[in-house]
Amino acid sequence: MCLRPVWVGSGLIIVKSPPSSSLHCATDHGGHRPEKLHSTPTPTTALCPAARTLPALFRPVQVSGSSRVSGSDLHAFDVVIVGAGIIGLTIARQFLLGSNLSVALVDAAVPCAGATGAGQGYIWRVHKTPDSEKWELAMRSHQLWEGLAESIQKQGMDPLLALGWKKTGSMLVGRTAEECSLLMRKVKQLADAGLGAEFLSRDDLLSEEPALKLGEECGAAFMPDDCQLDARCAVAFIEKANRSFEAEGRYAEFYYEPVISLLRNESSGMLREFKLPRIRCIVRKLSSLQQAVGVGHLLVLENFNSLNLNHGLMEVGYVNHESTVLSSTTSDTSDSRTGYDDTASISMTATMDMSGRLVLGSSRQLVGFNTDINESIIHRIWERAGEFFPVLKEVSLKDLTKSREVRVGLRPYMPGGKPVIGPVPGISKMLLAAGHEGEGLSLALGTAEMVFNMVLENPQLVNPAPFSL
Repeated sequence: MCLRPVWVGSGLIIVKSPPSSSLHCATDHGGHRPEKLHSTPTPTTALCPAARTLPALFRPVQVSGSSRVSGSDLHAFDVVIVGAGIIGLTIARQFLLGSNLSVALVDAAVPCAGATGAGQGYIWRVHKTPDSEKWELAMRSHQLWEGLAESIQKQGMDPLLALGWKKTGSMLVGRTAEECSLLMRKVKQLADAGLGAEFLSRDDLLSEEPALKLGEECGAAFMPDDCQLDARCAVAFIEKANRSFEAEGRYAEFYYEPVISLLRNESSGMLREFKLPRIRCIVRKLSSLQQAVGVGHLLVLENFNSLNLNHGLMEVGYVNHESTVLSSTTSDTSDSRTGYDDTASISMTATMDMSGRLVLGSSRQLVGFNTDINESIIHRIWERAGEFFPVLKEVSLKDLTKSREVRVGLRPYMPGGKPVIGPVPGISKMLLAAGHEGEGLSLALGTAEMVFNMVLENPQLVNPAPFSL
């Protein structure tokens, strides 16, 4: 078996294999563990035509057979992606559509079981900063999402049904004169960058969103053309497209298969193999490269008629959300007066999803990998939203137990607030795409394109240097 680059965790690795035509895949579509895949025995020196043209960094290596499976059960793929969130799914999609390479997608659970499932779906630009290190990637990814929605429409489908795609517009809301001054500067920056941003005075803001009650000094930065999607709809759409390549033997999913271990050549450092509970392919999850792991809560309310929103909103403090969490790591973990977790940062975000449900966020918490629902965080999200929408104070959260859904997901981030995308030093055939914390959905398509171009040495449309290890 030969290997190529593969995706790890929220990152990526890539692996080389025998000819794609020798693979015959059978995968369960119901999200359950797939049955064994069967491949025709092929000499380990054989490569698909595309593999011969790959850069030296991604040339093949031989991998020994597993003691747990017979030789006919060995699995070989050109690209093995570890992590089936929106980043992993879109990278798989990019290789399937843009090349003839075969792809395997590996995950300890299923898509939407982690960060993606708790994503709010904002493809917004109002809170972005022109000329920042993430700006080009954010703009390119936004362009690709818009292009996907347009292509869906041209095929006679409804982007709302396919992706949960809605042109909501986005608002960054301020409550004080100081915050509004900041927002005016933000609008000028965005306008100078060619975006249709505008500043809304108090009267204009209340005309757009009558439910807001923020005093005399409020205002907002407004991007009327911004859109949002539904994370679960988008994942289902991309999964379906990826699975259309199964019949060709170019795609397989290994869900509920956590990566156990990584083997590499001791002398060269070259990636050789990763082991799953039932099969052997390649790579151990490199969670040590994630400097910190956060968790986020999202509150979704169905049939909530007390509040209706016309746009997507977030408070101006959302921009400083991450720095608040990072600075809080030096403090105690809880406040004895409130019982709240001091490492949790709460900022108001609010929108209506494709089904008319009210979606409220958001939290960032430094609690490791604990994704249990924290009721104190839900109460803080509710209380924070009530500061912007007083009508919520008239409703008890306890009365909404039956109509609410709480989504909790990991928020892996890197210090500096930008993801890591690129080869892992010292380990050939491995790339990492990690740390998109809070922006995985919005940056997914741009990240996938960047990784694809790295592997095939295509010209980059976005400078990858700011994201390298």
